Amino acid sequence: MSHLEEASRVGFGEALPISAEHGEGLADVAAVIEELTEAKRKRLGISTEYDDEGGITSGHSAEKPLQLAILGRQNVGKSTLVNALLKQERVITGPTPGLTRDSIAVKWSWRGRPVQLTDTAGIRKGAQRDRSDDIEDLAVQDAMRAMKTADVAVLVLDAEARVLQRQELAIADAVVKEGRSLVVAANKMDLLIDEEYSKEDYADAVQEQIEIRFPMLRKTPVVPMSSLTGENVDRLTPVVFNARDRWAQMVNTGLLNRWLKEVLDTQAPPLHNGRPIKIKYIMQTKGRPPSFLLFSNVEEIPTSYLRYVTRNFQEAFQMYGMEVRMSIKKSAENPYQEKKTSNSVGIGGWQGRTKRLVKSLKQTGAPPKRKRKRYKR
Repeated sequence: MSHLEEASRVGFGEALPISAEHGEGLADVAAVIEELTEAKRKRLGISTEYDDEGGITSGHSAEKPLQLAILGRQNVGKSTLVNALLKQERVITGPTPGLTRDSIAVKWSWRGRPVQLTDTAGIRKGAQRDRSDDIEDLAVQDAMRAMKTADVAVLVLDAEARVLQRQELAIADAVVKEGRSLVVAANKMDLLIDEEYSKEDYADAVQEQIEIRFPMLRKTPVVPMSSLTGENVDRLTPVVFNARDRWAQMVNTGLLNRWLKEVLDTQAPPLHNGRPIKIKYIMQTKGRPPSFLLFSNVEEIPTSYLRYVTRNFQEAFQMYGMEVRMSIKKSAENPYQEKKTSNSVGIGGWQGRTKRLVKSLKQTGAPPKRKRKRYKR
């Protein structure tokens, strides 16, 4: 057992002797894992219950974890923000750019709601990356892969830059085009805030820059914070959950069509190839991201008017910080409109004659009289 004493000198704590081939000592390892799991669940405030088969159940097991990706340029404070959210030194931080190379996923619970938090590597322009090896390119690919699987992406900005960088706009564009919901974390506000410049002024300035550079991202949620001091960090998570709920929302078809009628009454669609455009009705095909189908008498609607409809939809349903996808389908009739019923008995041919005969026999006991057509001379 002398090798155990040598392993203990490394500083990793008490060593457990096991035999993987014969299965000896694995019960001790399982007991240690169970003990550490119980301690962590208590620390996070997650209650532990056991079902009839001995499995662990939780009061929030039905809710899917929120997939949250932290994105941004190098050295903007992404890893520091992750540690501030978790309230522990979970990932390595430092002033050296490019310190984080791999995407690190951390399971977390916020007020009993599960979160899968992913810290990613800083994303630089392709021309600025180190071409001596492929490590940085692989790290960027890993970050983009984390963004594509996320529900909400948090774009971290650096207040020291004063203005939005082109690379940050490219990241925001990639997030929106991928169909994810976007939240902006304006970090390092402690370097700018003073008596004459409040954090609200800082958030408004960031939002104004985003709207000027990217009109489709107007009113995107912006949370000013300082991940180093922890100020305002606790405001980020409620905004993120609200963004996820809006992103996954399914709107009632009746409510959508009432909204569409108001929009069309305010400004009618323009002419298309000399004929009036009629948008008959709208329906939501899916959420995550919100996607809608407009049924019209034409196959294409001018882009300017489609932007007008999308902008009004975002205003009415608070769908900010995400792409609202509107597709057009040519349709001859509105299936939601009440159809007029005629007084005819049935269809023509022998089926119609049989139906009229049965109806007449039930009502009068005699076959129906045939009406002879009179022709004018």
